[in-house]
Amino acid sequence: MVRIVGYKQKEREDGTIFHLLEIQGGIEMVQSKETGQFYATAKKAFITSTFDEITCQTLIGTEMQGSILKQEVEPYSYTIKETGEEIILSHRWGYSPNESALTKEDQAVAELLDNSPVFSKNGVQQLEEQFM
Repeated sequence: MVRIVGYKQKEREDGTIFHLLEIQGGIEMVQSKETGQFYATAKKAFITSTFDEITCQTLIGTEMQGSILKQEVEPYSYTIKETGEEIILSHRWGYSPNESALTKEDQAVAELLDNSPVFSKNGVQQLEEQFM
């Protein structure tokens, strides 16, 4: 599930106004590479809408089916607001209507577990020799 947590008003080149909905996924625990400590965070993304500002305001707090996934894109430069450091990124966070969308790593693990005959098929619960 994702939740609408805000919106932004934008202007097109022709001067017309449109609104982006800010959506946020569920809480995730991430381990810091620097300190090793865990911290809580949530992925966020923006999606375009056809709604006016009043509708966007009333939608805040609404939950929708789906998830926020990492999407590979052409590399682009990004400036970290807090430090002013400019970095190159090759991904963005985007909305997927599929609730059960898994990361590539999660998909690989699930596939490995689904396709691996860990226990013998003769009814005896022991690891097959290939895994010993």
